[in-house]
Amino acid sequence: MNRHLKFGIEEEYFITDLNSRCMSGKPPGAAIDACKAVLGECFALEMFQGQIEVASPIFTSLAQATQYLGSARQELRLALASYGLGLLTAGSHPLADWRTQQATEQMHFLKLFEDYQHVAWRSLLSGLHVHVEVPGHLDRICVMNEVLPWMPLLLALSSSSPFWNGADSGFMSYRQTACDEWPRMGVPEYFEDQAAYDAYVALLIRTGAIRQASECWWGVRPATRFPTLELRMTDACPRLEDALCIASLFRLLVAWAIDQRRPGSTWSQQSRWILQENRWRAKRFGIHASFIVEGYDRPFSAEQWLFMAEQIFGDAAQAMGVEEVFPQARRILRDGTSAERQRSLYRQVVGSTGDVQAALSAVVDQLLMETEEQPCINRAVCES
Repeated sequence: MNRHLKFGIEEEYFITDLNSRCMSGKPPGAAIDACKAVLGECFALEMFQGQIEVASPIFTSLAQATQYLGSARQELRLALASYGLGLLTAGSHPLADWRTQQATEQMHFLKLFEDYQHVAWRSLLSGLHVHVEVPGHLDRICVMNEVLPWMPLLLALSSSSPFWNGADSGFMSYRQTACDEWPRMGVPEYFEDQAAYDAYVALLIRTGAIRQASECWWGVRPATRFPTLELRMTDACPRLEDALCIASLFRLLVAWAIDQRRPGSTWSQQSRWILQENRWRAKRFGIHASFIVEGYDRPFSAEQWLFMAEQIFGDAAQAMGVEEVFPQARRILRDGTSAERQRSLYRQVVGSTGDVQAALSAVVDQLLMETEEQPCINRAVCES
């Protein structure tokens, strides 16, 4: 087991007007420059001017990721505060209105808006993306097929997008529902190996369907610029400790898959059908969904599925020194996801005041506060 398997994390953030609590449509250029100054080459623009990204350096330990991302969030928050702006991360912004947003004026993004029209304009979404290295002698698609069945559990744990365009969507991850408007998102097509994947991508490029392989945006994919497997399905997490838990789980899954004699050998069309169904359940019901586990004729709760994961991957977690990932995931199941906290606060404020706008503003304040919190991997100790 590779204890020091390299990985990286990308977090997307909404720039928020602290007066209106709305997503900023066009932040001052000086504010963006200030963010660039604190992050350097790890700063990235996003499709919308009111959204930015941190693309982390390469990590070899969870401690490195904790330190870097905790610092990055704080430095970005301080850089924006001088301009009356806040930093918020979640799968969707409760008060964002896509009709008021401005596109980032870079050719890559402008081409996306030209090609995908309202689908692109409606994509006010923030994700948690995790890259994990796969040794060059291994087939990344086979490794991907080994970890794919577990992705709905990670999505459920990350769910943080119940609100869309100022209304309760009824979903725990509306972000994933919005992603389904795009081609080549969500669950990957069925590929037996890297050769089959490469042939598919080559056909799309030859026929003009896509310009480059990076336009395959599936929830898990082989990265084009790095020798990694990339998780894209999960929502951005307001609490950094939740993001780190999910990143660590994905890294553990990849490490375990790499250690298998024939990774992905049991992946089938039926496996993919089950994955599709489980993803639907995760985005609709989050951690309260019941899930299908291949080979069993009864549904599994999220708690039961996580217990199964710990039985399978627990030894690998010990070998990698990340055994705390399972208590942390159980804490999310016990205390609730961001989506649940948002909806609970919203209903509480609406119930006491009848004011929907005040309730949405309160949810934004909650998300701003949680984005600001420093991570506590052992919350029981932090709260004692």
